[in-house]
This record gives sequence, structure tokens and C-alpha cells, in this order.
Amino acid sequence: MSPEQLGRLESVIADLLPSLPRERLADALILRVAPAELVATMTLLRDDPALDFKILIDLAGVHYPGREKPLEVVYQLLSVYKNQRIRIKVAVAEGEPVPSVIPVWSSANWYEREAYEMFGILFSGHPDLRRLLTEYDFEGYPLRKEFPVTGHFEVRWDADQDRVVREPTRLTIPDREFYGPDRT
Repeated sequence: MSPEQLGRLESVIADLLPSLPRERLADALILRVAPAELVATMTLLRDDPALDFKILIDLAGVHYPGREKPLEVVYQLLSVYKNQRIRIKVAVAEGEPVPSVIPVWSSANWYEREAYEMFGILFSGHPDLRRLLTEYDFEGYPLRKEFPVTGHFEVRWDADQDRVVREPTRLTIPDREFYGPDRT
């Protein structure tokens, strides 16, 4: 987006949503929204003709362990007609639910399920918040910074038992340093 386009978008956002904190990067505008204001803000961004953000491009979870509210949901919206993009960020504490935006964009369904599964972000009002990519009895959230790189368990086929076996992860090369002083 050109700097002129970005300036016009920021001006419209400042008029329509003056209370929201904004951050302007070289090529993007970021809005920070509280969970309680999320659905109303998203509906305005979609329905207002001056904005016209009709497409939810992406929804992603992020984990910042050092923050007071360590989890963040990031939404990427697109206005095809105006050729503009905007990013919405919602910071939440552990266990604090984020309202589902499925009533605004039905395409958010699987994105929200993935954010729940990978980061443990809860979405209130979601019709089917269950796992997509891991086993139903999987413990933890694999994309959080504190999750061990090797995982807690490994699943393998055991030919002697003729079944799938789940057991604690074992490292086959003990005390191996992958990044040492002699490696970069």
C-alpha cells in the first residue's frame, strides 16, 4: 500500500474509531482492540463503505511469554475494492476468551480452531472448538515458546505389538549440541 493510501486509511480509521490505539508501519496499519470490542469493530470494518474490509485473509496466534497478557490473536483483513489491508491485534491473558468472529466471517472457523489447538487461545461463542491437527488426548500447545522442541510424547508403530504405541520422547543422540561455538 502506498504511503498516501495508508495515510487516507489511517485518517478514516481515526474518524470512525478514535479510541482505538493505532500503529503505523511502513506498509501497514495496525489496530489494537480489546476483546470486548472485537466483534463490533470487525463488523464496522466489514460493513462501513469507507472501509469495505470484506475478506478475512488470516487469523494467527502469537505467544509472548514475558508479557502480562502473553497471548495475541492477529487478524489480517483485505478490502479488494479499495486494495487495502489492515491488521487487528487482540492481546489476551492465559484462559481469557476472545469472542469468535465467525458471525462476521464464517471463514474464521478453522483459523480459530488452529489458534486454540496450537496456542490454547479460547474463543467464546465458537460452535465447534476442537482439535484439528493433533490427537484429542494431546497435552499442551505446540507453538508456544515454552513447549519442548522434541515434544512430550512420540507415536510410532510397534511391529511386535502390532499396534500404534505412544511413549515418552527419547533423544537418540544424548547431550548433542546443535549450535555450539564452532557452528553458526
